[in-house]
Amino acid sequence: MRITFCQGVLVAAIAVNLLVLYYISRLQQRVLHRHRDRVPPGSHQQLCSPLRPGVTLLIREFEDFENYVPDVVRSFLKDQPELPVVVVADRLPYPPMVLPSAPNVQVVLLKPSPHQAIHTFRPETYVRTEYVALVPDGVKADSTSQLEHMLEEFKSSQNEAKMVVAPVQALAPLQCLNLKVSLKEWTAEYTASPPSSKLCQALRGEAVLLLRTRDLFNLSVPLAKPLLTSLFIQSSLRGWAVRVVGISFSSLHLPLLSSSHNQWKADNLAKANRLQLFQDFGIKRVILEDGKEQWFGCSKETPRCFGTIHNDMPDYLYRNRWTPPCCLKALRETAKYVINILETSGVRYWLEGGTLLGAARDQDIIPWDYDVDLGIYLEDIPNCELLRSAEAGSIVDEKGFVWEKAIEGDFFRVQYSEHNHLHVDLWPFYSKNGVMTKDTWMDHRQDIEFPEHFLKPLVPIQFAGFLALAPNNFRSFLELKFGEGAIENPEYPNPALKKMDKGNRRGAHRREEAVD
Repeated sequence: MRITFCQGVLVAAIAVNLLVLYYISRLQQRVLHRHRDRVPPGSHQQLCSPLRPGVTLLIREFEDFENYVPDVVRSFLKDQPELPVVVVADRLPYPPMVLPSAPNVQVVLLKPSPHQAIHTFRPETYVRTEYVALVPDGVKADSTSQLEHMLEEFKSSQNEAKMVVAPVQALAPLQCLNLKVSLKEWTAEYTASPPSSKLCQALRGEAVLLLRTRDLFNLSVPLAKPLLTSLFIQSSLRGWAVRVVGISFSSLHLPLLSSSHNQWKADNLAKANRLQLFQDFGIKRVILEDGKEQWFGCSKETPRCFGTIHNDMPDYLYRNRWTPPCCLKALRETAKYVINILETSGVRYWLEGGTLLGAARDQDIIPWDYDVDLGIYLEDIPNCELLRSAEAGSIVDEKGFVWEKAIEGDFFRVQYSEHNHLHVDLWPFYSKNGVMTKDTWMDHRQDIEFPEHFLKPLVPIQFAGFLALAPNNFRSFLELKFGEGAIENPEYPNPALKKMDKGNRRGAHRREEAVD
C-alpha cells in the first residue's frame, strides 16, 4: 500500500508524542522515588510507617512566659543523647526557649499557619516510638534507668493498666483517685482510693506518665490542657486504669515560677484551661473527692444551656444526653421558690403532667425534662400579688425571678432570671360540672380535662428535695393522662422522633431504685 506524504507526517507526529509521554512518565517516577527516599519529618508517609521500639519524651504542660523546658530536655539527654524529644506548645513561646540543637529534639506548634502543611501541626507525626512519656515542666532525670524501669513496669502490668505513672518529688504528694464520667449527665465524679492503692482512674499531683503512643493519639483530644485532667477523663470513658510505680523523679527548681505575678498568671491560665476543657467535653458538674461540687454550666447571670425547643425535644436528647445538671438545679430552685409563694399566698396548686410523673417515678424532675408544670385554681389567682401584677406585664421580683403572662396563651410563667429562661409554668384550671378544664390547651398528649375529685384532697409528695402537693391517687391521674404503665415505662417527650433505647431505660430504672 502506498503511503501519502500527509499520512507519513501524521505517523511521525504520533511517534514523537508517544516518545514525549514516555519520558514525562519516567521523569515523574524518578521524582516520586526521590520524594519517598526523602520523607520530611511529620509527613503523612511517616505517620503511617511502623513505630519503632523505645520511648519519646513529650513535654506539653508548661507556661509560655516562664519555664524550665530547656533544662528538662538537657537533663534527660545528658545520659541518653539520642532520646527523641517533642515539645508541644500552643504558639511560639516567648521569651524564646533555647533547646539543644539536635535532630532528635523537635518543637511542634499546635496553632496552624497558612503557609505550612497540616501535618506540621500534628504532634503524632513526630512521635515514632512505640511508647511516649508525658513529662511536666521542672522535672529532672536522675538516671538513665528511670524511663526503662517505667517501661518494664508497663509491660508487666498490661493486663490491668494502660498507663503507668511515677510521682515528682518535692511537689504536691500524688493522690490516687477513682473517676466516674457520665457524659449523659454532664458529670465527672472523683472519689478517693484507699491510701495503699496503686491502681487508679485519675491522679491529683504532678507525675511522669508513660503509655503506648497509639493509645495516646487515638484519644479524641490527646493533648488538651490541663493535660492529666483531660487525659484521665478520656481514659476513664474507655475503662483504662493507671498504675503508680515504685520510682520517682526529682524537681529541677522550686518554686517553678519566680514571681507572684507569674504565679497569678499561671493560676488564671489554669482556671481558664480547666473551664475550656469542661466546656469542650460537655461536663457541667464536677464532684471532687472531698464531696465539694464545682459547676461549669449556666447560672442566673448567663443564658440557659440549650436553645429553643422544637417538637418537645430539646437538642441535647439528639446528642444522647439528658438535661444539664445546672439546669435541673435551677429548675429545682425555681420550683421550690414558686411553690413557697403559692402556699403562703393561699393559691391551691398541684404538680402537673411530666413534673408529677417525675415525682411519682423518682421524687425529682425527670432527668431529661426542661421545665416544671404546676396546675393552679383560676379563682385563687387574686390571692397572689405577683400573679396579679404579672397580668399587667412582666415583673422581676426581689429574688431576681421573672413573673409574666405567657405569650402562648392564658397561663403564667416564672423564669429563673432575666438572662436564664429556665421556667415553671402555672396552668390555671377551673371546675365545670365536676371536671377541671382551662382556656388554653397545648398539643400535648397529657393536656386533657380530668375529674375534680383528683384534687379533693391534694396530698403531699416528695419532689426535688422538698414536699409538694399532688393529686390524690396520682397513679390513676397519670395513667389517665399518659396511659397505663406510664410510671414504670420511661419515654422521651416525643417518641415518634426519638425512642429511648434499652440502655437509657435501664439507667432510668437504676436511678429510681437508688432514690427508693
